[in-house]
Amino acid sequence: MKISAKVKAGAREDKVDRIDQGNLRISVKAQAKEGKANQAVIRLLSCYFDIPKSRITILKGHTSKNKILEIIPG
Repeated sequence: MKISAKVKAGAREDKVDRIDQGNLRISVKAQAKEGKANQAVIRLLSCYFDIPKSRITILKGHTSKNKILEIIPG
């Protein structure tokens, strides 16, 4: 399943808001430096969907706040 996400790095809290079926708004505390925000996004989605981190991949947007993620359901 592919999901579009708009990510806000450096937020006050980690949270996931579902906008609709294929779009999420994600806030993470981690700063967007050295891939720390991307790692935080994967960790947060792993908890949100209750799947291992290895099943989540960032397909596009490694350096952008707009990302396309692939999630392989368990």
